[in-house]
Amino acid sequence: MRYCEVIVDLSAEAVDRVFTYAVPEGLSIAAGWQVEVPFGPRTLEGFVLSLKDSCDLPPEKVRSVRRAVRDYPVILPELLELAVWMHERYLCNLVDALRLMIPAPMRGDRVHVRTRRMARLLWTQAQVSVFAAANPRAKAQIEILNRLLGGEIEASQLSSSALKALEGRGAVQIGAEELRRTPHARLGSGKSADPELMPGQKRAVDEMTQALEHGGGRFLLNGVTGSGKTEVYIRLIRRALELGKTAIVLVPEIALTPQMVSWLTARFGDEAAVLHSRLSAGERFDEWRRIRFGEARVVIGARSAVFAPLENLGAIIVDEEHEQTYQSDNRPRYDAREIAWRRCRTQSAVLVLGSATPSISSYMRTMPGVRPENRLTLIELRQRVMNRPLPEVEIVDMRDEFERGNHSIFSAKLSAAIRECLDAERQVMLFLNRRGHSSFVSCRSCGFVVKCAQCDVSMTYHQAENVLRCHYCGSELPPPKKCPQCGGGYIKYFGAGTQKVEEEVRRLFPDARTVRVDNDTTREKDAHEKLLERFRSGAANVMIGTQMIAKGLDFPRVTLVGAVAADMTLNLPDYRSVERTFQLITQVAGRAGRADDPGRVIVQTYEPEHYGIQLAARQDYRAFYFRESEFRRKALYPPFTAIARIVFSAKEPEAAQKAAEEAERGLNEYLDAANARRDVVQMRAAEAPIKLLRGMARWQVFLKMYFKGDLDGVFEKMQALADAAPEGVRAEMEVNPSSLF
Repeated sequence: MRYCEVIVDLSAEAVDRVFTYAVPEGLSIAAGWQVEVPFGPRTLEGFVLSLKDSCDLPPEKVRSVRRAVRDYPVILPELLELAVWMHERYLCNLVDALRLMIPAPMRGDRVHVRTRRMARLLWTQAQVSVFAAANPRAKAQIEILNRLLGGEIEASQLSSSALKALEGRGAVQIGAEELRRTPHARLGSGKSADPELMPGQKRAVDEMTQALEHGGGRFLLNGVTGSGKTEVYIRLIRRALELGKTAIVLVPEIALTPQMVSWLTARFGDEAAVLHSRLSAGERFDEWRRIRFGEARVVIGARSAVFAPLENLGAIIVDEEHEQTYQSDNRPRYDAREIAWRRCRTQSAVLVLGSATPSISSYMRTMPGVRPENRLTLIELRQRVMNRPLPEVEIVDMRDEFERGNHSIFSAKLSAAIRECLDAERQVMLFLNRRGHSSFVSCRSCGFVVKCAQCDVSMTYHQAENVLRCHYCGSELPPPKKCPQCGGGYIKYFGAGTQKVEEEVRRLFPDARTVRVDNDTTREKDAHEKLLERFRSGAANVMIGTQMIAKGLDFPRVTLVGAVAADMTLNLPDYRSVERTFQLITQVAGRAGRADDPGRVIVQTYEPEHYGIQLAARQDYRAFYFRESEFRRKALYPPFTAIARIVFSAKEPEAAQKAAEEAERGLNEYLDAANARRDVVQMRAAEAPIKLLRGMARWQVFLKMYFKGDLDGVFEKMQALADAAPEGVRAEMEVNPSSLF
């Protein structure tokens, strides 16, 4: 008798352990298989971790596996090991990590291979002629035979009775053919010509491919916008394929996936597959199977594509590595960059983090004194392809505009530049990192601001639907005609979002053909693709968007970029606010002048003297890094310290507060017992910055520590305190969270 160790597919702390089952005679399974097992009175799915020949339990207490859900292992050995590592690293249930390794609809057996019945001719043409001569009245059968002489035909298109008769005669064979659901049309043949490399690109390719051929390496590719980082990626991938290896390319936004797919399929054809959350269940399953069985050796996708079941991994490329979208907001709160690092290290693959504006923590890993196991090799691309100049950047002080009586969201300089660009039949991109029409609605008499009843945030006015919407929980209200507080009629719409920018463009420039790219316009399937294609084809000449348009996109006819409110993120209560502002401005500026025509960028701000604005205008990342890292060092912010927090949420504010204060006491006791108090920079229980979210009151225990002592022990204690939250209180523990709100 053989036995297997199974993790049941049930996300609960009490069952987050291995259970032993007997393997019935005749059932051939291995580690990584998905199986059905009895669990109490129910039957649950689970994942096989290992097999063994003996069991310490009495035979009568060992139940048997019911069946295998699939006829192949769904989780590769390397990904099983990765899940175990994630369980320890992110303090999550093991099954939650295992679930990430397969498309969600594969759990519960909710998705299957799509097939169609096909009829194929077994007779020769001579046999068909003989049959037709001998059976002149069998017209339906003769018609089918003649049609099948031209090739296979779907059975549903043929007479079922006649087809059955021919099958009985041995004239035709009916079989199932798999139908692949293709998420993106295959955009290329894999035969696109290679452009000539710039000297910097060639040096980068040579260094990376050498590492690929000799056991792997870790690189930070810091190239100015338009320097040809994508071509470097392609050459590395090609060399990996030549060596019989595979590759993953991660992008931060699903909006960027179609463009990356078009580039890679143009060079690699059907060897490229796509994985991301916007695919249908069937599309994701079919793409995953193509990857799993080696039919596709290059994977393109957003964060979750880092778990693609590729064997013999050669390279993982993380494009725009600075983006916070690579960090998951759901448990397990993994960082795709860290997962990529782990996979590359265990498989001796090459890791490439690419960005014009790397994160402070990544760039710091290139500095002298970093331990070898944590070090990134810096490769810089300082020139645009074909030696094209960087765009001219102008900073406009909106305070001066206001003093001159210009209360428009567009400065005089930006308005004139838009007009000039449209007259020259060029394209414009306008960036504002806030969707909606107006950022808040307020009463001018009493100062009342319309806030979400479920969240402690102001509601945003969306003109197209004429609703107030909460961008956290999605709640909607009709806009008030009178003040709900004082009854006055002086309701004013303040601030601007992408809807208002679009409205203003259409008012000022009636000949403009606009396209807006934000969360409101891209909810439907393939909406990103359609909007970008409309702009790429020239059907639209002005694109207005949020951060979705700030990076990665390449439109040759764009000669003007306007950052409408560049300082919008500058003063947020987050230590990364300056870094994110610098990144956004630099990235969006880089969309201009990427072809033969020179680019121009106009940055509108109320803080023109701020170093984040000034250095972004110069695209001087290195100067920014040293300025910002010195601020972080003095203020004791990451990456010089570690931040962790437990967020407690409850219907009653008192319950959330009590849970947070009890956790604070428990953490204080642990710090004293572990002699770790000296490593603590800051620790407190307090209301969360957003104190009400989706109807739940929020309190947090916030901790900032030096990288000394037993950090892992502290984090484990915090997770234990979160797990011990009383009934009715939800608790989530985060390490270096992507948002501090």
